[in-house]
Amino acid sequence: MAFNRDKRPQDQGDDLDEHTVFINRCAKTVKGGRRMSFSAVIVVGDKEGNVGLGFGKANEVADAIRKGGEAARKDMHKVTLRGKTIPHDVEGVCDGGRVILKPAPDGTGLIVGGGMRPVLEAVGIRDAVGKSLGSKNRLNVVKATLNALSKLRSAEEIAAIRA
Repeated sequence: MAFNRDKRPQDQGDDLDEHTVFINRCAKTVKGGRRMSFSAVIVVGDKEGNVGLGFGKANEVADAIRKGGEAARKDMHKVTLRGKTIPHDVEGVCDGGRVILKPAPDGTGLIVGGGMRPVLEAVGIRDAVGKSLGSKNRLNVVKATLNALSKLRSAEEIAAIRA
């Protein structure tokens, strides 16, 4: 058996799409000066309805991204889709961040801003309209988007609940 020199373990799927939403540099003042560290928010998806969010912190940017990617792969969730858009209007909230998502006809594209775009691209949504209200904190916007996507239900699921 050959030794795997690749930094990624073999059991992780290469079909996952990884997006770095943002990287934050933090500084801690110590006796000798400032000590820098980095945090990264990573979104991972398979473009077929599965998405995960990871938050990694480390002293180096590459390590923070790697840790965030590993955390995102462990935190995958299934999202209900209708073709390449969402089934209905939905609103998501996380702390001060509020997100509204609406379905759009084929060919419209993603008309969203901020931290919503990488999440929707990772899920595989091609046509949607969205608005971010409240906080501009990208971590909260990403979490609010995931909250909104978790509220999506198909017509069959809603009919089964009502029956």
